Amino acid sequence: MPWILNRQQSREVDRRCVEEYGLPSIALMENAGRGAADLLRSLGIDGHVVICCGKGNNGGDGLVVARHLDLHQVPTRVLLWADPDSLHGDAATNYLVLEKSGVPIDVVLHDASNAWKQHLEAAAWIVDGLLGTGATGEPRPPLDAAIDAINAAQTNILALDVPSGLDCDTGTAAQHTIRATHTATFLARKPAFSSQDASCYTGTVHVLDIGAPRKLIEEVAAQS
Repeated sequence: MPWILNRQQSREVDRRCVEEYGLPSIALMENAGRGAADLLRSLGIDGHVVICCGKGNNGGDGLVVARHLDLHQVPTRVLLWADPDSLHGDAATNYLVLEKSGVPIDVVLHDASNAWKQHLEAAAWIVDGLLGTGATGEPRPPLDAAIDAINAAQTNILALDVPSGLDCDTGTAAQHTIRATHTATFLARKPAFSSQDASCYTGTVHVLDIGAPRKLIEEVAAQS
């Protein structure tokens, strides 16, 4: 797919999908998460997958990934950097579904023991669902430490939509930025991926559709 969508354009596609085309936003999240899970399985999984989720929609995508990996009997654990009660909308719905599904979820937001790092170090894959395209500037605590720990695990990393810490529009990398092996980006490539140094953070970029109509994406992509 040849399109490039910046932060605002990506939001516009999401908004119009819901308001003009009648596509429920949770269906878009489901398609994104399932597509990323299918991609991860196609890349090969030899061991446990640890999915790191923030409180926004990027974390919601990660929760969907976890459910679909579990469906295929892939050993999966979620590390959640958020109070479950603070989740809202589609992310909250997917948290409740995953919780009932029996997939291990560790809330590490205020965990000072650092026991969660052991899961990262033992993982065959880590999925980065901490920060999405809406994030700008330096990741704030505790996500900065989470990003550093993920990178230090020295294992395969799949970033969802954009590596946490990388500005999706400018390509500017924060001091704490995920260095992914692969990036599953949704709808279209982001402007950041064209920057000279982006590949050391994104790894191989895979563009996944989430069910948004082609006509809509083309209309928004054509807007300056």
